[in-house]
Amino acid sequence: MNALMSSLCKKVTVYLKVIREVLYGFTAYELHRGVQKEKGYIDNLFMLVIFGDLAGLPLLPPYYAMRLLPYVIPKINTWKRSVLKEKDLTDILVE
Repeated sequence: MNALMSSLCKKVTVYLKVIREVLYGFTAYELHRGVQKEKGYIDNLFMLVIFGDLAGLPLLPPYYAMRLLPYVIPKINTWKRSVLKEKDLTDILVE
C-alpha cells in the first residue's frame, strides 16, 4: 500500500510539473526571452562604455575601468567575441 501511494505521489508531481511548464510556456516564456535580450543589450552597452578601448572606442578614463575590472573579468572574452564578430544582414533581421 505504501509503495502504491509513493508511486502515485511521484506521478502526480510529474504531471503537475508538466502542467506548470506548459502554462509557463503559454504565458511568460515570451516575456522572459524579451527580458533576457534586453539584459544582454544593456550588458553589451555597459561593457562597451567601460572597456570600449578593447574594441577601439575609448569612452571612459582607465582609472574607473580598472576599478570595475574585478567584477567583469568573467564576461570580457564573450563580450569581445560578440562585439567584434562580423554580422550579416540575416543576423540583424533574426534578432
